[in-house]
Amino acid sequence: MSLDIELEVKQDVLCIRLSGELDHHFADELRERATKAIEEHQIRHIVLNLESLTFMDSSGLGVILGRYKQIKQKHGEMVVCAISPSVQRLFDMSGLFKIIRLEPTEQFALERLGVA
Repeated sequence: MSLDIELEVKQDVLCIRLSGELDHHFADELRERATKAIEEHQIRHIVLNLESLTFMDSSGLGVILGRYKQIKQKHGEMVVCAISPSVQRLFDMSGLFKIIRLEPTEQFALERLGVA
């Protein structure tokens, strides 16, 4: 399986849409592309759309946590939306939902950040 990474900038928000499997094979690519976009576009917030993500392992959690820290330094916020039950369970077990908000859709997430 593979990972499809779609990045879209809306004002100071980076929308990251993932589909497929986020594992150690693709974690570095996601890290590099997201970091580059954050730096190039003066990104302050991230919306992470995981609707089509079918699998994620600990390396995926590491990439997400790293981008969260990068955004927090800019006093921004990361919002996860449209998460599948299996990936949501991983977020629950890891405790990421204590620091990252969950919204039902990308539209809700963007509205919450004042962009939509």
